[in-house]
Amino acid sequence: MVDPSSLDEIRMASDVEEMVRPDDRIDDERHDEENRLKRSFVSAVKEALSEGDTNAVYDLVEPLHPADIADLIELTDEEDRSNLAAAITDLMSSEVVAELNDHVRELMMEQLAPQDVAIITEQMETDDAVQLLEDLDEIDQKAIIAEMEPETQAAVESALSYPEETAGRLMNRHVMAVPEHLTVGDLIDYLREEGDLEHDFYEVFVVDASHHPVGTCALNWILTTPRRVKLVDVMKRDQTLIPVNTDQEEVALMFQKYALISAAVVDESGRLVGQMTVDDVVHIISEEAGEDALLLSGAGDGDINEPIREAYSSRVRWLVANLGTAVIASAIIAFFGAAIEQLVALAVLMPIVASIGGNAGTQTMAVAVRAIATNQLTRANTWRIVWRELRVAMLNGATVAILIGIAAGVLFGPEMGVVIALAMVINIAVSGLAGVLVPVAFERMGQDPAVASSVFVTMITDSMGFFAFLGLAVVAGLAPLS
Repeated sequence: MVDPSSLDEIRMASDVEEMVRPDDRIDDERHDEENRLKRSFVSAVKEALSEGDTNAVYDLVEPLHPADIADLIELTDEEDRSNLAAAITDLMSSEVVAELNDHVRELMMEQLAPQDVAIITEQMETDDAVQLLEDLDEIDQKAIIAEMEPETQAAVESALSYPEETAGRLMNRHVMAVPEHLTVGDLIDYLREEGDLEHDFYEVFVVDASHHPVGTCALNWILTTPRRVKLVDVMKRDQTLIPVNTDQEEVALMFQKYALISAAVVDESGRLVGQMTVDDVVHIISEEAGEDALLLSGAGDGDINEPIREAYSSRVRWLVANLGTAVIASAIIAFFGAAIEQLVALAVLMPIVASIGGNAGTQTMAVAVRAIATNQLTRANTWRIVWRELRVAMLNGATVAILIGIAAGVLFGPEMGVVIALAMVINIAVSGLAGVLVPVAFERMGQDPAVASSVFVTMITDSMGFFAFLGLAVVAGLAPLS
């Protein structure tokens, strides 16, 4: 029987601990209403740093959560980051390093000695340590790995042997796995006496003699089941297994589809080698969503901490590609040059047709790329989705055509109103088709549809917009071709 007074003491101790936990020291002095570090606080740290007052810097930073310390480092000028890190040496924990932006972390790690980086990685989960090392040069990687403990060294080298952005690279190798012959009581005793409970886990994996996962036991099942019951009688046999070479985006979709908290990762022979947990997947979802949005715009990594040279090289190639597609549209305009010279209204109105068509194509393309990324658009329903988007485009085109047709008819005559209305319907319909078919075509060719779809959709909508409008004007006799 537990003494009630003991429970009260435990609660009081817990309350005191909660009051002083650094994780909870979030207040108006340092954070704004959106939980971001205040400009005044960041300025105070920078001022103390510039004056060389390391004690003041330490006192200001010490109460912060590791994620906030990482934010502070990123908000500091590049040339001052090493000084800030030196002033708060024992606060630069593995949690802080894991929260740093990739580019900032890479620069800071390059400035540290291999043995210092090795000490940091020893404190991190394997997946976080791998993320830290994978962006460094191969020479730096080997030098750091050589300074690690043998066990950590083996785990990191194993992870780095898998392709980037796969389950094998990202998985956590600390897995709670037990043989299937145990009872619930045996498992509880094992967890209390011998289990490695330093790492978070949400379920216990049950394995056979070959270390193949045969089921899982949720923690609440273990705590509420009589000790004498065998694990094979209470475990959940139906489980989602993730092969080590599964792409991280597919892993995220599996967690979303099956509402997973954690899942076993297996190698080519089906042996349990690690696990993916929901906290890892949250980062993947955020990363993939941002990546797709940036790829659609051709902005590369889109990271404000990305070196200027890398930002330039990633963006300029898409601008050059856009230049090439713009030349095609210009060639169509040049073909109808005589007609434009004879009727100024064509020059006034044709940008409207191309612009509206481009926006319609971009809308459809964004929907299609997202549908492909979330497995909503597959080979099984491609043509149904194409037909749906075509109908949406036709309705949009008809609505916009009526509006622009009336306006153009009032200003330039009824024939011009009819011509631009027809051109608008044609261009928006083609834009809707292009917005779906171009991403689908890239996906069928094994390419990322978010990467180059925008360039080709823009080319199609601009070219078709000019061609439809100017061609209809010539056919209607509003202006000569030559």
